[in-house]
Amino acid sequence: MWLQATLLLLASCVPSTSAIYIDEVGHIDYHHALLGLPTSQSTFFLKPSASSNASLLYTLSEGSLLGAVNPKDGSLVWRQNLSRSALPVDPSSASGLLRASEGTNALVGALGDYVSSWTALDGKLIWENWFADEAIADLELLELEDASTAPSAKDTVALFTGKAGVVRRLDGISGDIKWEYKDESGDVPLQLSSSSTEVFYIALQASARKGYRIRVVSLNPLTGLPTQQQVLSSENEVSDPKSVAFVGANTAAPVIVWSDPAYKTLKVNIIGTKKIFSFDIENTSGESIQSITVHTPKKLESLPHYLVHYETGSTTWAEVYHVDLRSSVISKAYELPRLQGWSVFSTSNKDANVYFTRITESETTVFSSASHGILGRWPHQSAPLQEAVHAVSEVVTKGDTVAVRSAATLVSGDWQLIRGGHVEWTRYEALTGALAASWVETDGTEELVHQLEVEGHESIYKAYSHRVKRHAKDLQHLPEWLKDLPKRIVTSILTDEVSNLDSFGLSKPVIVAAKNGRVYALDAGNHGSVSWAVKAAEKDTWDVKAIVAQPGSATIYADDGSSVTLDVTTGEILARSPGTTTKIRSVAVINDGSAPITIGIQEDGTPVEALDLPGFFVTQSNDGRVLGWVAKDNKTPIWQFLPPHGEKIVYATARPAHDPVASIGKVLGDRSVLYKYLNPNLALITTVGENTATFYLLDAVSGRILHTSVQEGVDTTQPIASTISENWFAYSFYADITSSSPSKGYQLVISELYESPFPNDRGPLDSATNYSSLTFLPSPHIISQGFVIPEPISHMTVTQTRQGITTRNLLCSLPSTNAIIAIPRPVLDPRRPVDRDPTSIEAEEGLFRYNPYLEFEGRWYLTHSRNVAGIKKVLSSPTLLESTSLIFAFGGDIFATRATPSQAFDVLGKGFSKLQLVLTVLALSAGVAVLAPMVRRKQINAIWKASA
Repeated sequence: MWLQATLLLLASCVPSTSAIYIDEVGHIDYHHALLGLPTSQSTFFLKPSASSNASLLYTLSEGSLLGAVNPKDGSLVWRQNLSRSALPVDPSSASGLLRASEGTNALVGALGDYVSSWTALDGKLIWENWFADEAIADLELLELEDASTAPSAKDTVALFTGKAGVVRRLDGISGDIKWEYKDESGDVPLQLSSSSTEVFYIALQASARKGYRIRVVSLNPLTGLPTQQQVLSSENEVSDPKSVAFVGANTAAPVIVWSDPAYKTLKVNIIGTKKIFSFDIENTSGESIQSITVHTPKKLESLPHYLVHYETGSTTWAEVYHVDLRSSVISKAYELPRLQGWSVFSTSNKDANVYFTRITESETTVFSSASHGILGRWPHQSAPLQEAVHAVSEVVTKGDTVAVRSAATLVSGDWQLIRGGHVEWTRYEALTGALAASWVETDGTEELVHQLEVEGHESIYKAYSHRVKRHAKDLQHLPEWLKDLPKRIVTSILTDEVSNLDSFGLSKPVIVAAKNGRVYALDAGNHGSVSWAVKAAEKDTWDVKAIVAQPGSATIYADDGSSVTLDVTTGEILARSPGTTTKIRSVAVINDGSAPITIGIQEDGTPVEALDLPGFFVTQSNDGRVLGWVAKDNKTPIWQFLPPHGEKIVYATARPAHDPVASIGKVLGDRSVLYKYLNPNLALITTVGENTATFYLLDAVSGRILHTSVQEGVDTTQPIASTISENWFAYSFYADITSSSPSKGYQLVISELYESPFPNDRGPLDSATNYSSLTFLPSPHIISQGFVIPEPISHMTVTQTRQGITTRNLLCSLPSTNAIIAIPRPVLDPRRPVDRDPTSIEAEEGLFRYNPYLEFEGRWYLTHSRNVAGIKKVLSSPTLLESTSLIFAFGGDIFATRATPSQAFDVLGKGFSKLQLVLTVLALSAGVAVLAPMVRRKQINAIWKASA
């Protein structure tokens, strides 16, 4: 108690702040700015401007993020979110389009009904356009240059699908429509291609018998009027759009490629002609071909050479073809050897020369499109390389030598740059789909935790004896400790760092489960680097419901009832339990002393099994009910909460599992006490109606409603967030401007719960020695206040410290500015005086005048100036330092930092110089050693003079 009282006094004397100082950025925090898995057709190297000598790596990811990456170190240069389509677009299956041309400093991207152009150097918006009820199927840049087109901007031709296929030419500067061509024949729009004189519209025409014929319509690029068309006899081979392997975009690849269903014959047509070339596919592997991929150059000056990549279950090979545009002849040039295992190919060019790069698990090789000779071979230094699904490359020639760097997308979801056989960097893009995360303890503390648990269950004598034996056993590490002691002392004195805080729990690793079935371990002590990554799910994807960590291990629970336990140090799979046919909605965790106990909750809110434990828990069902259960009975809930008709539950939250209370009351300025309403079983339920949001405060044992707050005129399409902690709860919403509410805009409301409105009064509990929620449950006295805030809040949580002495901060995720802020609780105190200055007593308490508009101060931003995008959840965890809380955010980017709501009152600051302290002590010691004999002699002489 004395320790808590002392720490509470220290915390109250320190001003509350959450500032991230500039010298702490990158030191106490780390940020993984992610894009998502790169797509094969929208990833390339490109020089961002005509004056640039270096290229950037551009991609439009499966998560609809457009971005540029520096190939030197893998750092993100800029990014933009293209998820602005008015049509419903599933990010996991959306196929975005990205096109660019060197010398124009512009990128053109499309997703759904949204088309936009961005500067390649810094990602600034040039123009954007929406096309209602039409989805974009293809996008290409025009080769044509006319008087209406600026030299630095190329017009775009886009293919739209809807009620009919529509081809539009968009201005390269404004995005306005110059002309459009509508195909009302009922054919299936496929793709576009262009040349210096024509725009080709390719569609699939249903045959009277079966299959589809390929129809090519030539359009005038200046007017959009059709000039001619050819119909290719492909009905025996093409059964759907996926049967067409490739359609070239321009004169560098002016071909349409398809094959028969048995992959026996390759069919090729030069766009704009009627002739179809047939080539026998020489498959001597004995296995059936699984896929055919065509790789072509994209730059207009390139030779019209292309590569066809064949893949079976265990082998891959390729064939190179040349196109003679003058004679309209296609010929097979040479064949690349068949290899066991996987291979990926990529195309690049230098001037008109075309190069093909082949990456296997053991090496990277470069070929010229002109001949089969190997120009360069680089064995991989860290072979075998993980399997890649696609790659892009950039080849540089100097005399007879070549150099290549390749950005390969791996099947694991990682994105790697390989140069000269070395992996230069890795971006763990699968982390952008993180579903759950948890801090873990490493094996170093597992044995100690076990021993402490043993001592806790023994008698005093046996526990003391056990501890003595444990300390005696620890003496075996004494020689090593003494050996490192001088180094630690010298390092501690000479370095700027005050001390190594890892032993205080500030560098706990984090386990993250991604939606692609992989689990990652992030090392907080090494700027969040990935310590290990393993494929934990037996399927390609999974839906993780919870991660339950124990010292040395972590268990991941999926929605199919399966679980997998991993060693947190190595990633080794320790145990695995199979799934069931019963889907689970969530996982309840009961911390019962030695090890946590988990209960699967089905979609109807029913527990999967009963537990032979005392206590209760609360569940939520998919049909909009909140249910209360006794742990020993999973058949009938003891209570249920069903919102009124017209309302549905959107969110439910309870007090955190670790939510200690340092003081049972709030001391006022006149030394009186307002006693807090401290109920550990509180739950906050959020429901929405047509234009209302209602917040219900429930007692989770009895199901009784303790408080109801109804907000009118709420825009329910905007984010609504809430949280609860100790004796207060907060929520935010958007008051629609069309409502009758006096306050318009985003609002943040906070409510505090007390036992009585009067100081030094405990209300009905004053004379009660104990009480039960089932027999006697008084209602709390609630004080509320609202604030208008500048932007929406998508997620809320509260900082956690070990003993709850430090002032709590409200952690908020801001999706509009891609930031995370920590709002100090004193700022949100609902007892702040309204329309007047505080009295001297109120000022002594720390209250200041209420302002209805709450401006987010710069020092509250935990993310500093970083753009932390797509955050879905923020976690907080205590450390052994009472002043410090760990913060981890995931869902889009990955971000972690430390928060000190009352400043680091239990840690020496960086400005404290231990070397200066040691020198001062030595100087004082030397001074005392010199002056002590002089003082002693003076005292003796004074005594002799006095006696004389």
